[in-house]
Amino acid sequence: MTGFARSPLAAILGPTNTGKTHLAVERMCAHSSGMIGFPLRLLAREVYDRVVKLKGPNQVALITGEEKILPKDARWFLCTAESMPMERDFAFVALDEAQLGADHERGHVFTDRLLHARGREETMILGSEALAPMVRALLPKAEIIGRPRFSTLSYAGPTKLSRLPPRSAIVAFSAEQVYAVAEMLRRMRGGAAVVMGALSPRTRNAQVAMYQAGEVDYLVATDAIGMGLNMDVAHVAFAGLSKFDGHRRRRLTPAEMAQIAGRAGRHQRDGTFGSLTLEGELISEFRPEEIEAIEEHRFQPLDFLYWREGDPDFRSVEALVRSLEKRPDKPGLRPAHEAVDLAVLKRLAEDPDVLDRAKGYERVRRLWAACGLPDFRKTGADHHARLVARIYVHLTEGAGRIPQGWYAEQLAKLDNVQGDIDTLADRIAGVRTWAYIAHRPDWLVEPDAMAERARSVEEKLSDALHERLTQRFVDRRTSVLMRDVGKGAGEFPVIVDEQGEVTVGTYPIGRLDGFHFEVDPTARHADRKMLLATAERRLSGEFERRAAALVADTDDHFTLRTDADKQVAILWRGHEVAKLGPGKNLLSPRVLLDRRLERVSDRGREAVIERLKNWVRGQVERSLGKLRAAGAAAQEAAAGPAVRSVLAMLVDEGGIIDRSEVAKPLAELNREQRRHISKLGVRIGALDLFMPDVLKPEARRWRTALRAAAAGEAMPELPAHSSVVLPTPKDELRTLLTRLGFRALGPQMLRVDLVERLARHAHEARTGKQPSVVDAALTTSLGLQPEAVARLMKEIGFRPAASEGGWIWKGRARRRDDRPADPTHAFAALAGLRRG
Repeated sequence: MTGFARSPLAAILGPTNTGKTHLAVERMCAHSSGMIGFPLRLLAREVYDRVVKLKGPNQVALITGEEKILPKDARWFLCTAESMPMERDFAFVALDEAQLGADHERGHVFTDRLLHARGREETMILGSEALAPMVRALLPKAEIIGRPRFSTLSYAGPTKLSRLPPRSAIVAFSAEQVYAVAEMLRRMRGGAAVVMGALSPRTRNAQVAMYQAGEVDYLVATDAIGMGLNMDVAHVAFAGLSKFDGHRRRRLTPAEMAQIAGRAGRHQRDGTFGSLTLEGELISEFRPEEIEAIEEHRFQPLDFLYWREGDPDFRSVEALVRSLEKRPDKPGLRPAHEAVDLAVLKRLAEDPDVLDRAKGYERVRRLWAACGLPDFRKTGADHHARLVARIYVHLTEGAGRIPQGWYAEQLAKLDNVQGDIDTLADRIAGVRTWAYIAHRPDWLVEPDAMAERARSVEEKLSDALHERLTQRFVDRRTSVLMRDVGKGAGEFPVIVDEQGEVTVGTYPIGRLDGFHFEVDPTARHADRKMLLATAERRLSGEFERRAAALVADTDDHFTLRTDADKQVAILWRGHEVAKLGPGKNLLSPRVLLDRRLERVSDRGREAVIERLKNWVRGQVERSLGKLRAAGAAAQEAAAGPAVRSVLAMLVDEGGIIDRSEVAKPLAELNREQRRHISKLGVRIGALDLFMPDVLKPEARRWRTALRAAAAGEAMPELPAHSSVVLPTPKDELRTLLTRLGFRALGPQMLRVDLVERLARHAHEARTGKQPSVVDAALTTSLGLQPEAVARLMKEIGFRPAASEGGWIWKGRARRRDDRPADPTHAFAALAGLRRG
């Protein structure tokens, strides 16, 4: 569309409500052909409907990223700025809201159209007065024509929601704020229409029709209404004065405030604007200089616009990236921020398969076209790049078309009218992706048929969304269905930062630790009532994402909480997610999910429970694997009743049992059966049967935790890992220490493996392998008191000798190969042994 440098070029600049768009439509219709580029799909659709009434449907085209109505004989085109067919020749061309060239996300598109979109007979640049310096700098031949506002715009001060005048529009800066305000209006005033940029034109038109028809007196909208959507609004109330701009939350500029406030009043009817007071508190207040600027339409002039190469180099992927990152050479132009399409291109440039396919001009051009697929669902560059990569693979293999079956399958997944507002809005965003693809002429074998199918699905979802919005915000219904959150279901959804701080719109409302949401204790009740309901609905999606992350996480991010006097619990990344309860046996506890996970879907909870069971099973196997193996052996019929009895009682006691308690079945064991038990890791000691592995610190902790869980009790306090000798307590702690593997020896308790070591030393002294019955060096290093040593020696069958410090065996002398008379004592065969 270049080459018409001598065409008349005019910049029509002025505040909102000056009829700039209406003038452009009139001028376009006076020409034999024409095109207008708009900032919003909704606005393009609104003007398209108006021009169709003037020229007829066969003469008018609508082209947006995901909607294309292109009659064969169309002469007048209404488009979004990105979708303007720059290769076509039109008598008239206009660009609306050209000051968006300073927008950090889309600015380069508007700047490119400002520099290059020309009609052969007439060109109009529409925008705010702040654009004038840039028009003079970049388009010195353009005639600048000012348009005064037809009516007066006045500041009305803060207003309570309950006292808003009829025909008011409340502007919020997130879907959550929109929903909260609309719900309050439903309770107070009977309802409100809802308009957001994420709505489809069909849903938006149905909502506006309710407002225009007087079915409701209030309209709650995002700042999308600031871009020329014309409605009968008398007053604009701001529910906030800051917004998230894609990078950070910032205060609106006076020009942005005026763009929105200017929706109040129409033609020569005056309008007012102000801030909103919710639940008795002023959300945000205008500053005096801002009020003055808005009322007098005086704003800081723009001194730059964002620019990116509009005719990139397709010789190679590297050349393409370089050309898109080239810096502008004209004063007043700044390099554009990295947009999603370029971010996706860079990620795909690191994919060997993509690079291998992107050889040659046409293949590179096709890659850039694929990267231009908008991220309608706001999934982020990384996730979006995966979809683009798959599409590009289809476009570069075989016939170079996306398989129709796969396309239809993706669309069919979205063809579901069940769900809440956010779910339906997210599905509509998904349909927009496939509608965009269908409107690429060389991406599908049957693009028209697929475009029609996508349009049908969008209409169905749009009607369902309109119904949900009406039911929730207009009908006198007090119950609202619990909603799952869809990705990208709002410009600024609930934000949970790295510290767990939860923000809804402009409001911090509490913390989310794991799955536990705690309302900010400093928040007023009125604020909590308004925001908590919104947060709870929106956090359900966060809970689902966290549940999925838990299921996918590695074992090292789970821990067993065994703090004294607390219930045994499983922690995920430090957050409690479940407790252990009585199960079918000691080693198979039941996993009891924390009640906070009730917000997760049934399917999600089941997956979490299974993941936690697997983790517990793995930890038990790691710490108590031999104990579990002994339990399994106790179930084997071939082992014999005596073996099964010994093992069953041993496992029930956690791997340590007093020998006297299994005396009867132990006496029935033959040599081979004893060897079998020993191979299972069981040591048949003088006083105890025990498994040395269960005495290790982690095994000891898990045994205690599992026993506490089986009893439904809190975790007791454990002795230090290094403890081998402890004072004998006088309360129930003695029972605990016994189960942990300590044997009471009068004033002290000694770990059973060391009891066995001292007993074995005494046995070896009998055969002459040791010089003394008592291992004096070991008892001294352990700090055993004489009373404890004496108790031990008596329990293993010795009595004090007549000589001081000596010990003799109490039983009768026997040959070494005789069997013990008392099977409860391993050393019943020792006789006449004295300490040297």
